This record gives sequence, C-alpha cells and structure tokens, in this order.
Amino acid sequence: MKPNVLVALVLGLILGFVGGRAFTGGSTNTAAANKPAAAANAPKPGGRAVDPTVFKVPIDGSPLKGSSDALVTLVEFSDYQCPFCSRANATVDQLQKDYGNKLRVIMKENPLSFHPRAKPAAMAALAAGEQGKYWEFHDKLFANNKALEDADLEKYATDIGLDLTRWKADLTNPKLSAVIDRDQALAGKLGANGTPAFFINGRFLSGAQPIENFKSLIDEEMGKAEALTRSGTPAGQVYAAIIAKGVDAAPKPAQPQQQAPAQAYRKVDVPADSAAFGPKNAKVTIVEWSDFQCPFCSRVAPTLKQIKETYPNDVRVVFRHQPLSFHANAKAAAEAAEAAHEQGKFWEMHDKLFANQGSLDRATFEKHAQDLGLNLAKFKAALDSGKFRAKVEADSAAGSAVGANGTPTFFINGREFVGAQPFDNFKKIIDEEKARAEKLLASGTKADELYAKVIEEGLKLNGAAPAAPAEPAVQNIEVGSAPVKGPKNAPVTIVAFSDFECPFCGRVIPTLNQIETEYKGKVRVAFKHSPLPFHANAKPAAMAAMAANEQGKFWEYHDKLFANQRALDRASLEKYAQELGLNMGQFKAALDSNKYDAQLSADMAEASRVGVNGTPSFFINGRSVVGAQPFAAFKSIIDEELKKKGGSVVADQK
Repeated sequence: MKPNVLVALVLGLILGFVGGRAFTGGSTNTAAANKPAAAANAPKPGGRAVDPTVFKVPIDGSPLKGSSDALVTLVEFSDYQCPFCSRANATVDQLQKDYGNKLRVIMKENPLSFHPRAKPAAMAALAAGEQGKYWEFHDKLFANNKALEDADLEKYATDIGLDLTRWKADLTNPKLSAVIDRDQALAGKLGANGTPAFFINGRFLSGAQPIENFKSLIDEEMGKAEALTRSGTPAGQVYAAIIAKGVDAAPKPAQPQQQAPAQAYRKVDVPADSAAFGPKNAKVTIVEWSDFQCPFCSRVAPTLKQIKETYPNDVRVVFRHQPLSFHANAKAAAEAAEAAHEQGKFWEMHDKLFANQGSLDRATFEKHAQDLGLNLAKFKAALDSGKFRAKVEADSAAGSAVGANGTPTFFINGREFVGAQPFDNFKKIIDEEKARAEKLLASGTKADELYAKVIEEGLKLNGAAPAAPAEPAVQNIEVGSAPVKGPKNAPVTIVAFSDFECPFCGRVIPTLNQIETEYKGKVRVAFKHSPLPFHANAKPAAMAAMAANEQGKFWEYHDKLFANQRALDRASLEKYAQELGLNMGQFKAALDSNKYDAQLSADMAEASRVGVNGTPSFFINGRSVVGAQPFAAFKSIIDEELKKKGGSVVADQK
C-alpha cells in the first residue's frame, strides 16, 4: 500500500474517526480550510475532549512562561492579528492563575497569510524576546491587536523599555524569521491549520473554546501526570515522558473517493532501457514502480510470476524504480539491479534482492552477482562509478509525476492499480484491458502502436487530455526567509524545493533562467531546500549556499553549485566561496556552527507538509509542477496566473 494511505487507515481505526473537525472560534488558512485538523476533538457536553491522541510537539527554542516542573504543558499556535487568538489569550492567562506552577505555556508563531500584520508582529515579539521581554511584548500585541503598524510596534517596544536600536536590528534577523518558518511547518505537520490551536500535554484542542473545555482536558492530563510522578518520573521530565510515544504528524486528509477503476488512467511511458519481460507488442503492458526494501513489493513478486505464466504472449511487465526515502538501502539495491541488468541478469538479481530483503549491503550485492555468474569487476565498477544513479532517480521522478509515490504501484495499460493485491484482482483488470486492446487491433491499430493507442483511449475515458493526473489543490506557501530573485510585488511567485546534488534540479536551471528573461518584472523565484537523504553532499551544499546568502551572494553561489554538482565536498565549497570574493572567515564560521540547520529543517518540514516527494518540485502561486519539465509546462501555468491577475500587481505578503 502507499505509505500515507496505510498510516491514515491505521490512525483512523485507532482514533475511531475519519476526517471532520469541530472548530470553535478560530481563523483558518484559506488553502487549508477544508482539511481535517490534527484531531476532531469536539468536547462533550461535560467538557471532556473525545480524542485521546497524543502528538509529539517539541518545545525547545520557543518562548516559555511557567515552571519547568509543571505537570501540564500547553503549547499554543497563535496569530497576533487573529481576534480569536486575542480572546483565547485571556483564557490562557486565567488558566495560569488558576493552576499556578502546575501549568506552563509555550508560544509558537503561526501568522496566517491573510493577516498582513501578523508576521511583522510576530517578528517584533521575537525581537523583544532577544532582550528577555517576549511576554511583555506579547501582551501588548494582544491588548492592541487592531494597531499593529510599524509605528505601533515601535511604541510598544518603547513602552516596555527595550533598547530600540538593538530591537530594530533584530527585526531583520534571519534567525527569527527561521523560527516562524519552523513553527508554521510544525503547525502544518500536526494539522493545526487554523488559529488559535492548542496542544495540552500533546492533545489537540482547536479554537477559542470556553475555559471549562480547557480545564476538563487539563484536569484529565494532570491526573495522568501525577500518576507518573508517583511512579518515579521527575516532574521536569513528565512532558517528555508523555509525548515520547506520541505520533509525529496528523493523518493525511481523507482523499476523495477514487473514480471507478476504468477511469483511473495515466499517461505512463516505457523507457527503452527499463527491464521488462513479455512481448514488446503485448496487448497489455504493466508498468511497476517498486522498492527492493519494501515488504509489500516482495509479496507481489510471486503474483507477477503467475501473471507471466498465465499470459506469456499477451502481457509484458516493465520494472521501474521508486526507492522510498525511509528505506536506507533501497537506492543502492536499485543500482545493483541495474548493474546486473547491464549484464543481462536483471530479473535474476531482482529475485535475489527480494529473497534477501534483510541483507541489502554492498557485500551481499557482490555475493549475488558472483552467484549469478556476472563479471564481478564490471559489476563493482558500475556500483563505484554511480553510473546508474541517474537512471534510478529518473524512474523515481517519473513515478512521482504520475502519482506513484508509494510502493508497489502498477499501471495496467495506464490504469492505476495500487498495492500487493492478489492474482485474481490483477486478472480482472488484465482481462478487461486485453479485451479493449483486441478491439483496437480489430479496428486497424498496428501492433507497434497499440500501447500508445490504449493509453490515448483510456485518457478519453477519464474525460482528460493525454496528460498527468488532475492538478492537486493550491497550496498556501509563504516565502518567509527564503532567498528570492525578482521583484517583491511580482504577480507570480514560484517557490522551488530543490537539492544541489540532484541532476534533475540542475537540468531545470536553464528553464528558470528563461522564465526570468521572458517574464521580467512579473515573476519572482524563491528557493527552499529539500536535500534528499541519499545525496550525501546535498545538505552541506545547502548550508554553504545559505552562508553565501548571508553575504548577499546566494544566487551566484547557487549557480556555482549546480555547475559543479559532482564536486560538493568541503574543500570545493570553500573554493567557490573564495572565487566569489566572500569573507572566508565568516563563511567558514557559518558552516562550522551549523547556524542554518533550523532553516533547512523548516524548509524540509514544509516540503513534507505540501506533499513534496522528490526534487525539483515547484509551486507557481501555490500550484504544483513536479520535475524538470520544459519551459512550456511552466509557461502554461504562469500565463493562467497572470491572466487571473488581469495584469495587476499583488502586494507582497512576506
């Protein structure tokens, strides 16, 4: 099954609900208005919340008020321009008075995009926090949440006795902007898309609810916490103990019910160099996206053999790679399979890998190669050179583009078929597609044109043009502190999630340059980092790019990295900095301190929130474009967005 689907199903069964949300008094991101929140925990008449789920909500690095030994921790995601947050602030203040040192409050920033003064206010509060006066400024903001202009913020800073020169300098500190990015990414991950949102010892409570509802949940959690202290847990460790077994993220929103199988067609290519069995001009082509470390993929292997035996002349099976990021050895195994394919033994290696999923290390790959009688020197050289890395990554990107984000995913004559299903389920679809193909052949379609024709006819059944799946929902993505090229008031914003070691990210650079030239003044591009875990040098390169950004040379450094993707070691990173005339002491200190780790983490969390599964991924005014696509693919969406704006310029919402 697809991993997100599996997680959602399991959590849904545990929690006893599917979708839905009871939201009492709160502001919601427009892009997320119809999504379920972290939990649908509408209080019962007696005030008790019905959902027991505990979420892992980290609190390090956030403003804190109360004792570190408090038995109950309330984490609030808030927006200073939100009227519901202002109301809830009075409730939180009363709760702290009522519970004293047994309750502590943690504040996290979630300025919503349609509140233009919310982010400047959050930055001002964090800047006050640099002088130890976050909470004093926080109270000023909520007491005056209709007066949040720059002059108002400066007045509040004066009122509470801040060093104004220092405070103004901190207002532009990228570190504080990164805190907001981090908090917003966490809110999205937890499903807290509206404000205010609360997590009480990890349990979700949404909106400016009556104080009795808060007290009901706090009292319940207080009882659990006291039981922990009686059993020996120190008070200061209670929160960590409670959330240790919590869930990391909200379940994905329930997807709309799929159309009938006959309508789920995609345009799926068959690369000439992909491993396949069965006749080239078979009536039915099955394209499989698979992962050698995935247990579901191994379970379906016997079914594929049964298909081969049952339909020797009518079905071909094409194998494409989709090594999932959380399977550490899957990519290496895919490259080993391609190295065997080079010597004509792909399927034999395929069987070896699936039969030995618990051992997918280099020594085992070499043993399999030896057992299969491969030229071992050639096999080792292929692995050492990484010659098949681009092939594996190309398959993965193509899989993401057609929606094969989990494994195994099959397309039977372009018709999506997900999971390790039994033979009879495959047989039903194969027989239907075989009959469809036979009708096309009878009407004059040539055998060597059959696959393209069945795909074309299948897409017509969708009511779709011969293209990729329906476009996903528009995402709400803030530019935040990301490096930006282009005017702030450009009507079109492209947010790129990229990886400096990814060859496809490098290939799309000329296209982005063409966009910049042809849409001068109308498009701005923001760069966010999504270093993939199997690219060892991608994260250090991203850190180096941000260190260059600190000195005003992000884009120049960006170009150096993409022009030298195979030389991203520390010495090379320093060499590029020197060539650009950067202050080397400052540059090296930035790398050594890992000062941009928080920003990279925030970018990666946001990538996960908006469904980025590979690189490069782009959002054009929130609309998704996946992969190194040609200029025309970008142009189509940019032109549509410009037409929507009617040539007008939209104010920047940074």
